[in-house]
Amino acid sequence: MDTVPFTKSDPEEADTLEPAFSVKELAVLFGVSVQSLYDLRSQGRGPTGFRVGRQLRFRRSEVKAWLERMEAEDLERHPHKALR
Repeated sequence: MDTVPFTKSDPEEADTLEPAFSVKELAVLFGVSVQSLYDLRSQGRGPTGFRVGRQLRFRRSEVKAWLERMEAEDLERHPHKALR
C-alpha cells in the first residue's frame, strides 16, 4: 500500500495540521518551569493540550487562545491597566 504524505497544496489537510509545542518548548518560550505549566493545567487555568503517546503537545492556535483568555481575565481583575 502506497502512502503519500499530504502537502501544503492539499488545503483540507494543511488547514488541520499546525505546529505544536512540547511542554518543555512552551516553558522555555514563556520563561516558566515545566511544573508551572502542569500546575496551571491541573487548576484548569492552563492551555488546552493533547497527548501523542505519553507526550503532551499544545497547538499554536490553542496557546494563542489561552494567552487571550489570560489577558481578558487579567483585565477584568485589574481594569485600570487598560487606561495605560
